[in-house]
Amino acid sequence: MTGFRKFILRGNLVDLAVAVVVGSLFSSLVKQFVASFITPLLGAIGATPNFDHLSFKIRSHVFAYGAFLTEAFSFLIAATVMYFAIVVPFSRMIHLFEGNQAATEKNCPACTMRIPVAAKRCPECTTVFDSEDSDNSGGKPQP
Repeated sequence: MTGFRKFILRGNLVDLAVAVVVGSLFSSLVKQFVASFITPLLGAIGATPNFDHLSFKIRSHVFAYGAFLTEAFSFLIAATVMYFAIVVPFSRMIHLFEGNQAATEKNCPACTMRIPVAAKRCPECTTVFDSEDSDNSGGKPQP
């Protein structure tokens, strides 16, 4: 029973559960945004994408492929909106943070760990740097 308790109380499992719940809520938020704003905008430009009435029949079985096409089209619209409204801005923001990090950090020549520019010793491998070293290569290790 203690093994099961350790498994349930493991931090990774709780993080995963929170991520699934937040992802589900975010998914419904994006779907509602597409339904409330993007689909009516497309309807104003052209026709509202609704293929629910499309189907075909084989013997007595009806295949309503129109509902699938409507959901697929809705998925493509939502994915496009998410890419341009969320992924692209966050990628630019991360790129800006990485640019700031490059100005304040350097590579240790011995272990290639990123360390502050002003560091005199690497916290990972304890390599000591020359005091006049100011380039971004990490300096020359001293014996």
